[in-house]
Amino acid sequence: MRPRRLNVDGIALRGGGPRSSEWGTPVAGGWIKTIFRGFATTILLALLFATLNPLAHAAEPKSRSNPFSGLSSSAQRKEVLRSLPLNRLTPAARERITDIANSPTIYRRLPTQAIECDCDMFLFLTRKPEALVGIWELMGITQVQSQRTGPYQLEAVDGAGTTCKVDLIYGDSNLHIFVADGSYDGKMVPKPIRGEGVFVMRSSYGKTVSGQPTVTGTIDCFVKFDNLGADLVARTLSGVIGRSADNNFIETARFVGQVSHASAQNPPAMIDVAQRLPQVDEVTKKQFADVISTVARRAEATDRVDPASQTVTRRMTRRTQ
Repeated sequence: MRPRRLNVDGIALRGGGPRSSEWGTPVAGGWIKTIFRGFATTILLALLFATLNPLAHAAEPKSRSNPFSGLSSSAQRKEVLRSLPLNRLTPAARERITDIANSPTIYRRLPTQAIECDCDMFLFLTRKPEALVGIWELMGITQVQSQRTGPYQLEAVDGAGTTCKVDLIYGDSNLHIFVADGSYDGKMVPKPIRGEGVFVMRSSYGKTVSGQPTVTGTIDCFVKFDNLGADLVARTLSGVIGRSADNNFIETARFVGQVSHASAQNPPAMIDVAQRLPQVDEVTKKQFADVISTVARRAEATDRVDPASQTVTRRMTRRTQ
């Protein structure tokens, strides 16, 4: 019996991936649309990471115990920079990071997200974001084209004048540091707008009461524009830009969880998706398929230990089909 082919659109029944309406906002007309398109593309591709769509999670509420959720703070920015393992990086990497992070146009910590997601799936999609871009292309919700140009480097264009290059400077299971260079050279501006960013993603892992794997993470964003006009407008409208970035991060986080869930429940169909991904080389497709199989084996083992969890998962699957 042939495995049922997964309807790719079904992965994102509750949303996921960048929403077209959020790539630009009408506030302040074309300037903010231009600046945010560049910012959103850079941050999204730098940390597509963040994680894509489904099960449990919500933006962490702002509170006294978490005063920096979705906000910016000079003290917080400096603390993040001090906490980075700069002594483990090359002199060139250290200089590149500190040049941006010491005097950013915008600093923002995106809201902490907690999702049900296998740790290996999370790490794979964090380090191979072109797989997410490929899924979004299959779903017909993105025009972004990405190309891996090195083991730790990715380039992308959005077809509307924005280009960016993303480097993974450092990565372990709990910390990833990305540095991105981007530019916008579309018809809305007389000359190119260039910017660069440092994106620090921290993640931790756990399990639910029923034994389902969870990932909790956040991203600290340091973005710096070279153009004085863009710099001034971005500073003035940083709240608008930041809230839109928050929303994209939340949706992306949800989607990764949903990819993990689909891999656990229907691995043959997800492997079929992996093999059809555009913008992804054959080695990465195989790696993705291997991760999907690993996620499925772990989920099966969890279900054997906790039959109640299996019942709940089956009910959830039926509701989304």
